[in-house]
Amino acid sequence: MPTFSEVFGINKSQSELDFVDTSLNRDIPLFIDPYAITQRHDTWSQSCHDLLKYFFQLVVDSIRSGNPDKAKELLLHLKEPNETRLGFSKEHPQGAGIGRFQAEQLYKAISQSSAVRTGFLSSLEECELMVDGISRDKISDLTTNILRKKLEEYTIDQCTLHDLPTQKIALASYFSQDDNMWINDYYKLPIYDNKPILLVPKFIARYSMDYDAGDYYNQYVLAYLQTEHLSASSSLVRTLKNRKKVVYKKDLKAEYPFSKEFLFEFSKKNPDVLAKYRNALGELEKNHREIIVDSKDEAVLADSLIIALDNIPPGSEYASSYHNLMIGIVEFIFFPYLIYPRKEAEIHEGRKRIDIVMENGAKSGIFNRLHEIRKIHYPFVSIECKNYRTEVSNPELDQLAGRFSHDRGWLGILCCRDFENERLFLKRCIDTHKDGRGLIIHLDDNRVRDLLSSIADGNRKELDRKLTAYVDAVHYA
Repeated sequence: MPTFSEVFGINKSQSELDFVDTSLNRDIPLFIDPYAITQRHDTWSQSCHDLLKYFFQLVVDSIRSGNPDKAKELLLHLKEPNETRLGFSKEHPQGAGIGRFQAEQLYKAISQSSAVRTGFLSSLEECELMVDGISRDKISDLTTNILRKKLEEYTIDQCTLHDLPTQKIALASYFSQDDNMWINDYYKLPIYDNKPILLVPKFIARYSMDYDAGDYYNQYVLAYLQTEHLSASSSLVRTLKNRKKVVYKKDLKAEYPFSKEFLFEFSKKNPDVLAKYRNALGELEKNHREIIVDSKDEAVLADSLIIALDNIPPGSEYASSYHNLMIGIVEFIFFPYLIYPRKEAEIHEGRKRIDIVMENGAKSGIFNRLHEIRKIHYPFVSIECKNYRTEVSNPELDQLAGRFSHDRGWLGILCCRDFENERLFLKRCIDTHKDGRGLIIHLDDNRVRDLLSSIADGNRKELDRKLTAYVDAVHYA
């Protein structure tokens, strides 16, 4: 099946792309997980989280205040989206309108949930645990609908990054937090087979949702009940031949049949168990549970990128080729710590441009420590690519330092080819940092080859040590 990158002529593998390189003729079993969004700290994800939380609370408040018409009107605009090509359809994407009947069913599921009516449940992702009739695919669909405008903005940025054509086309409505309503609009999107495509960031796509009612029931609820029954020496306790006492989960399942209403009642009485489950999911996301959907071996790709870099000569006539290659290389090296690349972002009302801007999505590693421990503020990282025949010097440093601000942050990466005197350039970076004009690290060809070689050797963990050394050489000098 043709993928997006193949159809649109992007000569990059999945690991070089920030979005899911989905098939265009059939859905793939990936989902947008709202919980993954809530656990991220980058600005795009946080704005998505705010919108999801606002919409869900608006529905809940309408139900609890006795305004069913308002709640149904909000839910009526939801569609089964096929623009993302994610989900369970076996053949062609099968998105269709939910319609008034299904909106009524959705309203019924939410409004009759004790967890919702009592205010115990306040997030969309936890509907999977405690609301009958709402499964992971439906939660993913709801999330896609609510975030449709945010996904359109992301798609436009990726099309600009890779120089892809777009067309204006009518699409399902999006929810506007400012207007408190659904709005119909035209979207500027890539088109395939006369149908629009929404690209999904791979850092929010999952093969399975974090929240899973079956997992919560089996691994947490039943485990807790085993301990309780053993302590109480209940009738469910059995004594083995070796005199060890046990409680079998099959007996607990007969005593406490699975239902989402039961999970709500249990969680209300035992909030510590739910808290333990939430904390475990938080640790999963903290350790970058991002799905990297790729059919190519990382080692092969790393070696091929080294060859591609060596095959691009320095000079202005090859600047576009170098710039395009570095877009893929920085994505491949830095994901999931740096995400959402944008090309030539305009600043100062268009008077200045930055080659590439990436968001800081780090939850661990040097890019997290720079912010959390070393107190360097940078929601974004400015990246400049210089395919010069001569080495970069003060003007290029000053140009990049001039991009920094409180809103964008104070960290930059200068990609260049080679140095006659690397120690002199490093001293210039140190001076810039000491003058309070931002922290700049350079990635010349030697450093890029070194980082890619670590990946080719199957030692991606080595990247953090090497990047930390690059930073320390400037920060602690």
